[in-house]
Amino acid sequence: MAKQLAGTAKFQIPGGQATPAPPVGTALGKFGINLGQFVQAFNDRTKEAGGMMIPVVVNVYSDRSFDFITKSPPAAVLLKKAANIAKGSGVPNRDKVGSVTRAQLEEIANTKMADLNASDMDSAVQMIAGTARSMGLLVEG
Repeated sequence: MAKQLAGTAKFQIPGGQATPAPPVGTALGKFGINLGQFVQAFNDRTKEAGGMMIPVVVNVYSDRSFDFITKSPPAAVLLKKAANIAKGSGVPNRDKVGSVTRAQLEEIANTKMADLNASDMDSAVQMIAGTARSMGLLVEG
């Protein structure tokens, strides 16, 4: 017999650094699952991420078991790392805060390819470039 889905929760936490505190406890506490078990499983799966934000989708079943899917870090987080900036521009059309090269965009697009709805590498790079421009980054090349 198939397990019955009790609910899902989506949130972002730094890879390898989950704790039962919010947002994990807030999102999953209402389902009554073992938070320690989730935290340990998530941290084991994302320890290579080294603190980068990882979006996660958790499916909780009526018998209080769960499974989860981790996605690639948001494009904005990867772009900030590539450009070595702390945050994007408050006025992206006027104030540029850094720049990224075509090679960096391709690297980010490769990382995110599984989560993007792009049919080929060129359109994936264009999507990432759009995110970069909206953050106030100059796209070189």
